[in-house]
Amino acid sequence: MSDLTQAGVLGLLDAAEKFDQAKGVRFRTYAELRIRGAILDSLRSLDWVPRSLRRQRRELMRAESRLEAKLGRKATDEELASEMQLSLPALEAAREQVRRVEVASFGAESFDRVAALAVDPRSPNPHELLERHEIESLLARAIENLPARERLVLTLYYHEELTMKEVGGILGVNESRVSQIHSKAVSKLRLRLRRDLRPRASLAKSA
Repeated sequence: MSDLTQAGVLGLLDAAEKFDQAKGVRFRTYAELRIRGAILDSLRSLDWVPRSLRRQRRELMRAESRLEAKLGRKATDEELASEMQLSLPALEAAREQVRRVEVASFGAESFDRVAALAVDPRSPNPHELLERHEIESLLARAIENLPARERLVLTLYYHEELTMKEVGGILGVNESRVSQIHSKAVSKLRLRLRRDLRPRASLAKSA
């Protein structure tokens, strides 16, 4: 969970750094996509099953469905092997690999289904609340350590939801300068959070 939280926070910072208001997209919408993408990338990096094996499983299931729809019955091994352009031994080897993946995944999936029945979906997850509180505390401290002007830019842009041009009017600088200050502040926050979160992630893995 700590690794996924860290990935999500870094996705948020990446969104803040790359967001272009001129494209007419709300920051929240853009940030949600970047956060989701960062978390999914983190999950994919932890996946022990090769993509080629997952692709083989999908191809096998699709071939079985096509033949069943075409023949009106379950296909024989010979018919399935012909459909997939495989020999019978190669088909059996593919099935064996798919079975191993399904058996290995069965335990975790079964546990998740049982846990879903035991937990009240209306109650907040204590672990998630703690993680969120810790991240918010780290981010708040990191922001407090920024120079006053950089803190002001972040406050006006994200909390007050002013445009870069409006922020520049308040500070007495042009829009380009506001963008520079914003980028500098986000880069500092990114480095600070990477440094603060790394020890936590290392402890979680060792545990």
